Amino acid sequence: MEPCTYVIFGATGNLSKIKLMPALYHLEVAGLLPEGTKIIASGRRAWTLEKLHQEARAMIRAKARNGLDEAVFARFQARLSYFQGDLSVADMYPALAALFASHSEYPGNVAFYMAIRPADFGTVVENLSTHQLLDETHGWRRVIIEKPFGYDLESAHALQQRLMRYLREEQIFRIDHYLGKGTVRNVQVFRFANVMLEPLWNRNYIDHVQITHSENLGVGSRADYYDGAGAMRDMIQSHLLQLLTLVAMEPPASMEAEALRNEKVKVLQSIRSIPSDAVHAQTYRAQYTSGRIQGEKTKAYLDEDNVPPCSVTETYAAMKLYIDNWRWAGVPFYLRTGKRMAENQSVVSICFKAPPKQFFRTSQLQKMRPNWVLLGIQPCAYLKLEMTVKEPGMEMHTRQTTLDANLREGDVPATDAYEDLLLDVIKGDQSLFLRYDEVEAAWRVVDPVLRVWAMERDYIPTYPAGSWGPEESRRLFEREDQNWRDSMNPATKN
Repeated sequence: MEPCTYVIFGATGNLSKIKLMPALYHLEVAGLLPEGTKIIASGRRAWTLEKLHQEARAMIRAKARNGLDEAVFARFQARLSYFQGDLSVADMYPALAALFASHSEYPGNVAFYMAIRPADFGTVVENLSTHQLLDETHGWRRVIIEKPFGYDLESAHALQQRLMRYLREEQIFRIDHYLGKGTVRNVQVFRFANVMLEPLWNRNYIDHVQITHSENLGVGSRADYYDGAGAMRDMIQSHLLQLLTLVAMEPPASMEAEALRNEKVKVLQSIRSIPSDAVHAQTYRAQYTSGRIQGEKTKAYLDEDNVPPCSVTETYAAMKLYIDNWRWAGVPFYLRTGKRMAENQSVVSICFKAPPKQFFRTSQLQKMRPNWVLLGIQPCAYLKLEMTVKEPGMEMHTRQTTLDANLREGDVPATDAYEDLLLDVIKGDQSLFLRYDEVEAAWRVVDPVLRVWAMERDYIPTYPAGSWGPEESRRLFEREDQNWRDSMNPATKN
């Protein structure tokens, strides 16, 4: 890998503090940052280099997996410099260009990380281009953009049109940190490196698929952003639809970025659109009220700081989707996400169909439970296969048993998704970054729902904090015997 200059706009903010600086430090620990790589932290605050070092030390000390290693931090600190500037002031950009021109120690390859408000993406890129900071004469230029990419389909298209005036598609790295999680990558390996389940991975054997991301946290300090976004935009349009593509995609021709992303786009484009008169039949939204989580009383969403008292923003969203292609025709995919729920959990649950013939009609086995494959994303990385077995003894009693593979061996610590993604930017590997047609196709899935919800401003259903969400969302399921899969532990007995 060639060295590069990482320029972090918004380096004094929360994203840099919680994710970016610790991730870059851990790359330093692993010896993965190319020799000569530099990091320019840019922000409006009047920090000196010494102040940046102090702040970086505090950021990393709070997040370092094995504590702060002084020798490693000394190497990392030597890469850091600080550039004070206000992105809204035009004079900042020629000053940044002059910094590059006058300091030969900064590598010509430059990655600009936009840890800033989405509303500023277009303006900042335009200014970078105006002052030749996107000129690739002496090395590559790449721009990393955090989600959300647009507020809806129309705004996403407008942003794309603006960016394409100054950048090529291969220069844009639309980051979705969810795709960097190790277990999400394991979904690809599970699908395409094992032939055991591939013959069953279709409409003939799979009854339905559930994808759940639940959090027991509230909106916290993100209310200003969250109230304008809601659960559908914040999680389903990006993270959960990406998981769906990995579960449902056809084997790509290779694991090269474009081949992989082509297959993901095909899945998104095959999702049956939801007409406005079917929105209530295929989606459900709700908002958390007060409750108890881990024994502590929690506030309702409307009582959170900076939340408008009449807000009808959803903190829970669920939807039923169909993929109209040969493999998945007729198989429902159920997606749900929510805040202030019972547990922190991200899991893909695949439910298989019942056997075509019931051999034990006169025995205790009249209600056979289905087989499941469970792919745990967080907080635990695992693969579980649930099967029915006979209990020891004379009578025909059964129980569920689990073939359980913990995907993190021994004491190997989990890496943060940003570590892989920041390194992939240096490599130029876009496999886990979103291409614009992926973004556009995902917006086309949720846009009809958001338009209907936007007209319903008088009322929103609620659910108590600490629960698994509103019971009424069960109506999305096609049969009475189907329900949300909450527990990852199998029932013990039939």
